[in-house]
Amino acid sequence: MLTLVIVIVALALLFDFINGMNDAANSIATIVSTRVLTPKQAVAWAAFWNAAAMALVGTAVAKTVSSVVPPAQQDLMIVLGGLCGAIVWAHGCTKFGLPISVSHSLIGGLVGAGYAAQGMGAINFTKLEPTLWFIILAPVIGMTAGAILMTGIYWLFRNATRSGAERFFRAGQLVSSAMFSVGHGSNDAQKIMGIITAALVAGGVQAAPAAGSSPHVQLWVIVAAHTAIGLGTLLGGWRVIRTMGSKLTKLKPEQGFCAETAGSVVLLFTAKMGIPVSTTHCIAGSIMGTGVVKRARSVRWATAKRILYAWILTIPAAALMGAAFYWLTQVTGLGAAVH
Repeated sequence: MLTLVIVIVALALLFDFINGMNDAANSIATIVSTRVLTPKQAVAWAAFWNAAAMALVGTAVAKTVSSVVPPAQQDLMIVLGGLCGAIVWAHGCTKFGLPISVSHSLIGGLVGAGYAAQGMGAINFTKLEPTLWFIILAPVIGMTAGAILMTGIYWLFRNATRSGAERFFRAGQLVSSAMFSVGHGSNDAQKIMGIITAALVAGGVQAAPAAGSSPHVQLWVIVAAHTAIGLGTLLGGWRVIRTMGSKLTKLKPEQGFCAETAGSVVLLFTAKMGIPVSTTHCIAGSIMGTGVVKRARSVRWATAKRILYAWILTIPAAALMGAAFYWLTQVTGLGAAVH
């Protein structure tokens, strides 16, 4: 049992690392596209602020994720199956340069494995419902906020020279990208904290919480999750970065600033509320919002449609893979051996 818990913790940190690689695009695509920083500088900048998030934000999202499968029904095979399904889907999409919601692949994998194990009763829909709503709401809010901020910036700087405005927003992007990276780390790293905590509780390593409360997230779990996502961001997923930074729309520094600022506001708000949202959805919506204000045709809608399809498929595809991996643990006898 202890060995299996260790394996699950290692896989969770691997997933966190892949998360950093795929979602590196969210933190740095705009700042690379506008050439404020070189790719290597931007990745190091984002990795630092991803990791710094552990000192700045609480663990509300982690507690939500750890409660998707109710503590009384948690099973290590559910956690293992869901995690493996999420890793396969997220890694495949990263290879193809698709900026998906790694978070939703994790939720999907857990739901699929939980359903395969115990049917609908294994899924805590009360905890899951806000996440499902924000699949639609996050990009719409991000797009709206990006468009409003971009409109306000154009009005405020209507008499400024191009060179003066560009200097201002190039400096401003260092702040806005740092804010978005903090939001990224506070939201995405916490999802892995939730998985590790769920595994610790299911394996008897950590005491189960009282009825109606969420499990406690230990300090070493917080440090390990933020370190893994920071290292993944440091290596980067360059195909995803190209998709988000140049294939969706051509960005100017003021657009990058507005997109990052709008996205970070959404992320930090939802992190405080304990709602696991997609950083990809937030930033992609914000980028499109700034592009629409500039000129609707400046958004490459074919690329946006391709990204949208990946978003729609993520939860069901990861759920199927999670269910398949859970089934494998049963037919190979691993599940029976653990119980």
